[in-house]
Amino acid sequence: MTNFKQKAAIRIGCASLILAIISSVFAWYISKENFEKSIISLAYEESHRLIMHHKSIDQKSDNGETVIQQGVQTLTGGLFDIAEIYDVNGKKLAESLTAEGKKIEDQLPEHVFLNTNKSEYESVTLANGEWVLTVFVPLHSLTETKLNTDLGYLEGVRIVPEWQKKQIFQNSFIVSMLVSLAALLCGMIIYPIVVSLSKENENKTLEILNSHIAMMESLGRAIAKRDSDTGAHNYRVAWIAAKLGEEVGLSGGKMQSLIAGSFLHDVGKIGIPDAILLKPGKLSESEFAVIRTHVQQGEEIVMGMGWLDGANEVVSAHHEKWDGSGYPRALKHEEIPLSARIFAIADVFDALSSKRPYKEPMPYEKVMDILKKDTGSHFDATLMRLFVPMSKGISEKLNGLNEDKVRELLEERVRQHFYT
Repeated sequence: MTNFKQKAAIRIGCASLILAIISSVFAWYISKENFEKSIISLAYEESHRLIMHHKSIDQKSDNGETVIQQGVQTLTGGLFDIAEIYDVNGKKLAESLTAEGKKIEDQLPEHVFLNTNKSEYESVTLANGEWVLTVFVPLHSLTETKLNTDLGYLEGVRIVPEWQKKQIFQNSFIVSMLVSLAALLCGMIIYPIVVSLSKENENKTLEILNSHIAMMESLGRAIAKRDSDTGAHNYRVAWIAAKLGEEVGLSGGKMQSLIAGSFLHDVGKIGIPDAILLKPGKLSESEFAVIRTHVQQGEEIVMGMGWLDGANEVVSAHHEKWDGSGYPRALKHEEIPLSARIFAIADVFDALSSKRPYKEPMPYEKVMDILKKDTGSHFDATLMRLFVPMSKGISEKLNGLNEDKVRELLEERVRQHFYT
């Protein structure tokens, strides 16, 4: 399973798990709400039945209080553990309690007198963990005649039993499991679609990346040919810079910019006239000034290519020196971008180690003597301390390799840092 497939599977699984947790909480809340509303409905129906049964009895008559007391007793033991009837002024007319109701009566929160035509309820958890519902049903709103108009409201208290709590939990669990199963099924259906679309997108991205790298190579080879050289120098310095960049710890976009910038460091020479670029003898001051413009021209080229913007750090600063004696901006120390400082070492090392039309390659020991001598003036000493131990292996690796072989070495680095 590829890294993307693993991520997709993990994320879909996590989404299903989160959905299951949320649905469990939501299902519990809905089940609890439905249960509480059902208690109100039952209380309303029972109260209505009570009023209809006794509506011909005026509670102010001789047996009115007895009838009302009998009424509240019919509501306790089944639906409620405490049942109380109040008149419209808030005076208690009758009360009935079960044994369980008596135990919790003094733990119930006090409430203000209710004089409304709307049924209400309170849901509380007592200190001992009991879940208690208190229901308020206005009785005067249930009368269909002018009788019993002095009846205020019924207050019913129900201690929710354990079996009912378990039932609510089971309902919630079933709902959450169904939602989780639905989420997993959706994930199983979506997963191959996501993978397929990602594969298509990856293929298109690779096509674009391949075209970008091919364009980079074409530009590098073009300037190398104009400079009376093969493209091997660009491949070598890009590979050496990448090796040193890895030692420094560069990765991702920074490493990609280093490789691209190293390969295209002299791309601005495309704009230099042949008479100056290919002049066999020593350049005059004015001619050297023209040669120096290749840095600015290179900046303009890579900055206009979007994906190569990162290469600008090397292109614009590859002739800067640690002590500030370089050009075009005389940058020094950390003012010089790290990638340009890395490239400077790779460029000089390869230039001294390689055969050119105008010179033979220097021995490794002489090359390193020059680099060490220029450490602190041309080169960053910290980077040189990293490069020196690896320089011998680099020299041996590149020794005798033609352009095709060096290109293969760079392609390994490109695959590692551009395609993963």
